[in-house]
Amino acid sequence: MISSYFLMGDLELSSLGLLVGAVEVGLSYYPIFACLTTDKQIVGSVTGFLYTLSWFTVTLIELISCPYGNIYGYYEKVIFDWPSMLCLVFLMGRFVHIFIKCIRIYLGADIRNDEKCFLPIHQAEHVKRLFRKPVLEQKGWFERNIYAWDPCFKFPSRMIGTTVLSLFCLCIFISLEYNIFRHVANLLYGLEEQMAQMAPEITWEGFNQTIVSWQEFNEALTAVWFFTTFLACAVTVSYIIHILVCYRKHMKRLWVGQRGFLPVKFQKPSPSQCMAAIARYSSWQVAYILWGYLIMHVVQCLFGLVFVYALVFPIKHGQTLELLKGLGISILTIAIAVSLIISQFLVAGKFFLQKKINPEDKQKPLALNNRKAFHNFNYFFFFYNVILGLGACIYRLLTSLILGSWLIARIDRSILQRGYESADMGYNTWIGMIYVDHFHTNPVLVSFCNILLTVRAEKRLKEMPMSCAFRDSGGPRTSAKSRTRWLLYYTLLNNPRLIIERKQKQMDDTDNRNIVLKTRLLQASVLEVGNRNLHQSSQDTN
Repeated sequence: MISSYFLMGDLELSSLGLLVGAVEVGLSYYPIFACLTTDKQIVGSVTGFLYTLSWFTVTLIELISCPYGNIYGYYEKVIFDWPSMLCLVFLMGRFVHIFIKCIRIYLGADIRNDEKCFLPIHQAEHVKRLFRKPVLEQKGWFERNIYAWDPCFKFPSRMIGTTVLSLFCLCIFISLEYNIFRHVANLLYGLEEQMAQMAPEITWEGFNQTIVSWQEFNEALTAVWFFTTFLACAVTVSYIIHILVCYRKHMKRLWVGQRGFLPVKFQKPSPSQCMAAIARYSSWQVAYILWGYLIMHVVQCLFGLVFVYALVFPIKHGQTLELLKGLGISILTIAIAVSLIISQFLVAGKFFLQKKINPEDKQKPLALNNRKAFHNFNYFFFFYNVILGLGACIYRLLTSLILGSWLIARIDRSILQRGYESADMGYNTWIGMIYVDHFHTNPVLVSFCNILLTVRAEKRLKEMPMSCAFRDSGGPRTSAKSRTRWLLYYTLLNNPRLIIERKQKQMDDTDNRNIVLKTRLLQASVLEVGNRNLHQSSQDTN
C-alpha cells in the first residue's frame, strides 16, 4: 500500500514536472510569436530579430563548447538541436524580410498590402470558378494518381507547421532509435563473444550449434533492422505528406455538403469538442506519427525475421528441397481452399438464382431458385466450411494486425470497426479539426459574409451626411471656413435657383442686376454642359 502510494505520488510529480517544462518552453519562445503578429511591424521585426539572434547565439555557443551527451556521446547536441537551429535561422530571415518591407513602404517604394483581408484572393477565385463552366483539362499520370495542384486552395499555416514539425521529430526519433539499437546489438554481440570463449570449457555437444544459431540470429536481426528502418521511414514520410492530400479532399467534400464519408455519429459533432480538437490536433498528430513509426518498424522487423528463418536460412543450410516441398503443400492447400470458395460463387450464381428479368440486366435478381437443391448444397458444404472458416479467421486476424500497425499513424482514418469510431480519440480529433476549418474557411460562406459587409458599408456611406463625409475623409486638413465655402459652392452649382434666394447684404440696384446676370449665365452654362453630356451619351449608345 505504501509503495503504491509513493508510486502514484511520483507519477503525479512527473506529470506536474512535464507540465511546468512545457509552460517554460512556451514562455521562452512566446516573444517570437508576439513579434511576428504585432501591428507595429518595425518594432516587432527589430525586437524579434534581436531575441531570435540571442537564442541562436546561446545555442551555438553551447554546441561548440559542449557537444557531448549521455545518450549519443559525441555530437549528441548537434543531432538533437539542428532542427531548432534551422528554425531560428528561418525566423531571423523572416524578421529581416518584414523589416525591409516596412522600410520600403515607409519610403514609398512599395505599396502596403492588407494581409488581414476578410476574403482571401484564392477563396474569391474559388467562388468565381464555381460560376464558370467546368473545363476538362488533360492531366498527367502524377496529377491523376498522386496529387493535382489547385491554385484556389491553400493549406493553413497549422497544417504546414505540423508537417514540418513531424518531419523534424521523426528525424530525431530515428536517430534516437538507431542509438538504442546500437547498444542492444553491442550487448548481443558481446554475449556471442562470451559464449565463444566458454565453448572450450563446456562438454555439451549442442553448445557449438547454439553459438552458430546465435550468430545467425544476430546477423539476421541487424540486416532486417536496417532494411525495415528505411522502409518504415519511407512509409511514415509518405503518410505525413498524404495527410495533407486527405485534408484537402475532406475539406472540398465538406464545402459541397458531402458528409457521407464520415460516420453517422460524427456528422453533427459537438462545438466544444471541435474547438478542443483543433487545439490539440498538431500535438497529437506528431505523437501519432512517432508511435506509428515505432510500432510499424517493430512489426516489420518481426515479419522480416519470420521471412529469413522460413526461406533464407533453409536455402543457406542446403534444405532447399524440403523448403520447396513445404511450400508446395502450403500453396496447394491454399489453392484448393480458394478454388472451393470460387466454385461456391459460381454454383450459387448458376443454379440457385432465378433468371434475369430483362436480358439487358447485368446481374440476376436476388431471388432463390431450386430451394431443395440449395439446402442439400448447404448441408454437405457445412462441415468443410467450418474448417475453411478457421483459416479465414486467422487470415482476418493477420490482416487486421498488418493494417492496424501500418495505419496507426494515420489520424485521418479510424482503424476501429464501424460503430466503434467514437473510441478512436485520434480520429475524433481529426473530425473536430476539419469541422472547425470548414465552418471558418468555407469560400462560399466567407464570400457571402464579405458581400454583406460591403453592402452594409456602402449603405452607411450613402446615409452619412455630406458634412460628415467631408469631415471624416482623409487627406490634407483644411479650415472650417474653406470647407463651408466649398460645400456652399457645390450646393449652388447643383441648384442655381438658390443663388437668387440667398440672403444677401444690402446692395444697390446695379449689384442686384449683376447678381441676376451672373445667375443666368451660370444657369446657361450648366444647361449647356448638361445638353452636351446628353448628346455625347446618345452618340455612344448609337
